[in-house]
Amino acid sequence: MSKQPEKSSNVVWHQSTVSRKRREEKNKHKSVVLWFTGLSGSGKSTLAHAVEEKLYQLGLNTFVLDGDNVRHGLNKDLGFSDQDRKENIRRISEAAKLMLEAGVITLTAFISPFKVEREMARSLMPHGDFIEIHCYCPLEVCETRDVKGLYKRARNGEIKDFTGISSPYEAPVKPELKVDTNSLSLEAAANQVIALLRERHILPEAS
Repeated sequence: MSKQPEKSSNVVWHQSTVSRKRREEKNKHKSVVLWFTGLSGSGKSTLAHAVEEKLYQLGLNTFVLDGDNVRHGLNKDLGFSDQDRKENIRRISEAAKLMLEAGVITLTAFISPFKVEREMARSLMPHGDFIEIHCYCPLEVCETRDVKGLYKRARNGEIKDFTGISSPYEAPVKPELKVDTNSLSLEAAANQVIALLRERHILPEAS
């Protein structure tokens, strides 16, 4: 069971003289949160890192918050029950919000299966600063990609609360972008994300 976060008291948010706007001006680009969601095996992390590489090549400031990596540290005390998954997303959302203020383009790669939790994450960010990217891939295809053998173990009852098998995945209804990671090449999928960022004037104009 997850630990319940303690309520803070007698604390006041300190407003830095170095604002997000000033950080963005220094970085010469806007900050934003790109929230990649999808089934295990849908290519979220692969796509997020591919997009980050393209942004890095453009000289932009980026960071990927990856589901597995975060569970090695910040969220290592959490399991995979519905309650723990909600707390996992809450913590990541707060971390992404801080990185948004730091002027960084933050890419998060989490299954984040529940609509209400993704909406919670969106609600923390100023309007337009949360871009939900649905990495769409049919369950049967994700199962064939089962690099970690998780689907097989879930089918055998060895893993409880596994998304797509014994726990639901609530697909986004109106994401900012839906990427078909089943039919598109990685390059084409990454280019779709970059195109959206240019369309929204988050990236500098192409030279």
